[in-house]
Amino acid sequence: MAQPARVCADAYLQIPGISSSNARHCALYLTFDNMNKPAHTGHDIHPLIQARWSPRAFDPRPIDAGQALSLFEAARWSASGGNNQPWAFVVFPADDSEARRQIEDALTGNNREWAPRAPLLVLAVAMPHPRVGKVGPYSYYDLGQSVAQLVVQATALGLFAHQMAGFEADKARQAAGLPDDCEPMVVIAIGHYGDYNDLPEALRERELAPRVRKPLSEFVFQGRWGRPIMLATASATTR
Repeated sequence: MAQPARVCADAYLQIPGISSSNARHCALYLTFDNMNKPAHTGHDIHPLIQARWSPRAFDPRPIDAGQALSLFEAARWSASGGNNQPWAFVVFPADDSEARRQIEDALTGNNREWAPRAPLLVLAVAMPHPRVGKVGPYSYYDLGQSVAQLVVQATALGLFAHQMAGFEADKARQAAGLPDDCEPMVVIAIGHYGDYNDLPEALRERELAPRVRKPLSEFVFQGRWGRPIMLATASATTR
């Protein structure tokens, strides 16, 4: 497969709602393989967030070690309550055959069909929060933030990440050798985009389906639950 091509600003100007400055900003460092599904937003957002999506078609070619480490550096610098950083990651590269076999065996459902092609599988782990002495709400909250930064960094590098809840926690715990007080939360497939034609038909349809999200009116309220937000900058319509 050809190497990723740098995206020009003119291509990003075709995205509905994107500003010319955002298009130029995006073109400075974003690269993509052969599949791009930018979000069609009702309001301007950063192009990296607009470009992020979770495919299932991965190219098995390895990720550069420097790029891989930069993903975890991004996670490292996530916001964290009290700077406690109650997160950890266990990495299963494709060439670590025995460990990789064990984490793949922990996957369930359709994840077994596509995730093994990704060059990296990463187990994201919630650690005990020092304030409560066990895994708690802020462990989950902070881990989620760190994973979000990892995923955005992946997008900046022209990589893709797909987070999976479909795995057997006990098997993942055993595969990673986790301490008893840590909790496996999600497995993340990371790599370059592959070929959606390699997916089973049902998954191929999901791969090509339009991206959709709830409108802001369903989850952003002003002053009281259920009261529509009335900020002066809010648009009357949401695409």
